[in-house]
Amino acid sequence: MRARVDVLTLAVSDLERSLEFYRRLGLTSEGVIGTQYEGDETTPGGAAVMFELEGGLILALYGRADLAKDGSVPLTEPRPGAFSIGHLVSSREEVDAVLAEAEAAGAELTDEPHDRPWGIYSGYFRDLDGHLWEVIWNPRAAAG
Repeated sequence: MRARVDVLTLAVSDLERSLEFYRRLGLTSEGVIGTQYEGDETTPGGAAVMFELEGGLILALYGRADLAKDGSVPLTEPRPGAFSIGHLVSSREEVDAVLAEAEAAGAELTDEPHDRPWGIYSGYFRDLDGHLWEVIWNPRAAAG
């Protein structure tokens, strides 16, 4: 396997609601695609949302039940905190601004930004489905 990630798919409870949330954060998408592929009890549907991010990464949103069916795993309750998504920014002020923007878009701030003992400044928010995002300024690393 090559050392890269091309698509990050988040399981969501409502595609339209999550689409609007991420659009309020400044991400662009043509909207919900694949609606012509209807699922059933065992086959996943095709409705999804795609955001093309800088650096070529695609952030995809897919219905929770459809993702479980597609991956052949049991549908379980979300487990906030099982992982986080990191978003590097270029300054402390940008950390504060992105967190304020996320909160205004409907996110829950879970940790106010502050200096960490290991030399970064960061804070956390949860999106509408509980996915944990850390907004990070690391003076030793350049944001993309």
